[in-house]
Amino acid sequence: MNSFDIIKTVRLTEKGTRQGEKYNQYTIVADRLATKPQIKQAVQELFKVKVTKINTLNVRGKARRKRTAQAGVTNAWKKAIVTLKDGDKIVLT
Repeated sequence: MNSFDIIKTVRLTEKGTRQGEKYNQYTIVADRLATKPQIKQAVQELFKVKVTKINTLNVRGKARRKRTAQAGVTNAWKKAIVTLKDGDKIVLT
């Protein structure tokens, strides 16, 4: 898998996680089949930072309905919370 295929997007802040400059953690939406070592290598390669720890969880899709009898489900995705070495930063501007 290519690094661009593994990392879908990076989210700056999110409720329920201890992110910010104090913890140096970032939330990344990753490919569902990617493993922790693949995510670590992709983040280090794309953002030129040193990753110390990765926590992953699979987020299942939610049931959705829009005023019709047809129901749908949002896509399931993998969330990876990446902890970086002190002094490293991911700049998204």
